[in-house]
Amino acid sequence: MASSANPTLPSAGTTVAKVTSRVALVGNPNTGKSTLFNALAGMNVRTGNYAGVTIEKKIGRCDLGGSDSSGDRRVIDLVDLPGTYSLAPRSPDELVAVEVLTGDVESESPIDVIVCVVNATVLQRNLFLVSQVLELGKPTIIALNMIDTADARGFVIDVDQLSKNLGVPVVCTSASRRTGIADLKSAIRGELEQADSESVQMSKRDRPLPSEFYEVCDELRSELVSRACTTESLSQRAAAESVLPDQYLIERMLLDRGGEAERRAVRSLGAAVLPAISAAREKLAEKVGDPIDMECSARYSWAARSLQDVVSTKLAKPRNATDWLDAVLTHRVVGLVCFFAMMFLIFQCIYSFSSYPMDAIEYGTGLVSDWVTAIVPPGMLRSLLVDGVIAGVGGVLIFLPQIALLFFFLALLEDCGYMARAAFLVDRVMTLFGLSGKSFLPMMSSFACAVPGVMATRVIENRRDRFATIMVAPLMSCSARLPVYLLLIGAFIPSASYVGGFMSTQALVLMAMYLVGVVVAIPVAWLLKRTLLRGEVAPFVLELPEYKVPSASVLFSRVWEASKAFVVRAGTMIFAASIVIWFAGFWPGDHSRQFEIERELERLESIQVAASESPASELAAEPEIVTESPELDEIAAKIETLEAEHRVLSASLLENSALGHIGHVIAPVVKPLGWDWRIGVGAVASFPAREVIIATLGTIYSLGGDVDEEDEGLMSALRASKWPDGRPVFTVPVALSIMVFFALCAQCVSTLLVIKRETNSWFWPVLSFSYMTVLAYFGAMLTYQVGTRFF
Repeated sequence: MASSANPTLPSAGTTVAKVTSRVALVGNPNTGKSTLFNALAGMNVRTGNYAGVTIEKKIGRCDLGGSDSSGDRRVIDLVDLPGTYSLAPRSPDELVAVEVLTGDVESESPIDVIVCVVNATVLQRNLFLVSQVLELGKPTIIALNMIDTADARGFVIDVDQLSKNLGVPVVCTSASRRTGIADLKSAIRGELEQADSESVQMSKRDRPLPSEFYEVCDELRSELVSRACTTESLSQRAAAESVLPDQYLIERMLLDRGGEAERRAVRSLGAAVLPAISAAREKLAEKVGDPIDMECSARYSWAARSLQDVVSTKLAKPRNATDWLDAVLTHRVVGLVCFFAMMFLIFQCIYSFSSYPMDAIEYGTGLVSDWVTAIVPPGMLRSLLVDGVIAGVGGVLIFLPQIALLFFFLALLEDCGYMARAAFLVDRVMTLFGLSGKSFLPMMSSFACAVPGVMATRVIENRRDRFATIMVAPLMSCSARLPVYLLLIGAFIPSASYVGGFMSTQALVLMAMYLVGVVVAIPVAWLLKRTLLRGEVAPFVLELPEYKVPSASVLFSRVWEASKAFVVRAGTMIFAASIVIWFAGFWPGDHSRQFEIERELERLESIQVAASESPASELAAEPEIVTESPELDEIAAKIETLEAEHRVLSASLLENSALGHIGHVIAPVVKPLGWDWRIGVGAVASFPAREVIIATLGTIYSLGGDVDEEDEGLMSALRASKWPDGRPVFTVPVALSIMVFFALCAQCVSTLLVIKRETNSWFWPVLSFSYMTVLAYFGAMLTYQVGTRFF
């Protein structure tokens, strides 16, 4: 058995918990595999990428209970593989799934047991994948999931007969209701114990395809070994066989013309293997006809034989809830109306439900700022902490509730089964512009973050469609853009309400900003598919899952991971950017007079507070206060004078700093957009990551003496910002111009690097950055120039 490192340390008086095995979870999409994975692993999950590729792996630690032959508790690593309808690797992530199952992934221990999750309501269709899994020859368990749904729809499944027909254990589960989990753990433990026994031989590969196919495969393998050998020595033949792909991948070479298995063989063995593969395909076609038709026919015939005397039906309701809902939600007209209404409701809820946690975060940020101000005297350190770190990072963290809500609603729509319906609805529209419904799910993922959205394009087999989707996915407004929208909408868009308070102007503008990227993506995709990526649209096949109650654990885990990633990002990149911006705005001016004013203001304010809180008799008893302090009205006048001088001095120091000089250089470029130099600096500084602009503006306006902690912080500073002639810098057209720029611009280094890795070329990320930046500039300019005609 393969052992994994990282054993957990024993505690006194308990058995040792040591990972001894790896179990893979594989299944079709929409079979409840992710819910089952969470039920087995709980919160003991870690994520990362497979070595050498940007394909995410999710591994959960699962305690099966009991103990192995050595007395240790049986603890396994549960590997969650990408959902797939087939083990025919036509995309990079499908190839990784096959390589994990066959043990061909470098630096990865082999899989000991495979758990194949199938949907009990569409059993024959799911057995297509089961037939391929059984061919691998590894210990396998069938998790018959959604058994409660099958029962409700009138299906009666003889589990014992199915297990007998398949020759592997079958366990009934309902992952959403957490039933059958203990039985599944027990079955896994039983398979591992059998594998531990020396008397158990290696599992025999199931062979559902015609015998002629396997004969041609064996001949192809021998041919590849012969081509790799120059002599007939046993040692050289053994070395040649060791570099060949697994037997299953050799079978896939024959069946999948141009697939990942064939490309991998060319990479590892050279282009000289292609003639041998072509000759083997011709021989196979002579014996069994078209290989694709042969495989489909053979596997479904095998599935039908496996289900003999297994499934029967009882009296059931003529239509279930899914049928009733789909009659409305997938209607070509009503369905689209429901879709847009649902999207608007999400944006309205983001505003309605997040105010209280936002106020709490803002209050906490203010407390931290006041505490630092109280213990750190005026000077460079206080300016760094208050004007740099707290004003920058704190200004971004306040938007965490809205981001958590956005991820919650996206996870809710996906887990309940609605996302597949949305893809079905928009397929007809997307086909007109050169894409298919398969592009919808990566694009929807990009509303949360473009990085997983770009990676999700791997499910698109057609290279041209995949690259076109990669090019437009970053146009979707990710969660990093949300703080920019919320700040400017909250500060400058009137909060008018309609329909009895149900609809608000602010929610409509927020939804409009999300639609900007979608609307622009349409002509961009159309242009790409008619120039660089010319070709026919690939057919779109989609299985609509049953509607189900979303799993609370799945929702919580996705929101938690997204929120944690945002906080970590604020604590690293934004923290570093805040310090850099603070230093550029602080240096090289002489701040001695500024700090002197701050110390004097604090002294006068403390006297003012003491005088207002103490009765006159107590003040009289302390002549030193009375004699040393002027009258209260004189103190107030002096405070007002010093504050005015402080604002002027702060603004002058900022404008003459390194940051100010950079801003004035780019000012002519951004002036057609309606921006001043401070907005321009914020936009330039945010090219590594969009949300940096909030931290940048918070730092700039704090250094400029514009942020009033007792008012609304950055929002009040933006409203008070003026041009030299006294006109306000920020107006509704300017706010819309900034939002459109951020909606269209490629301001995310992580996304550009992922595009490079996914396309294996620098051409595509450079193209993405270039065309999106140009679009953003002219889109912002058009918005401002047109907007000034109306506002």
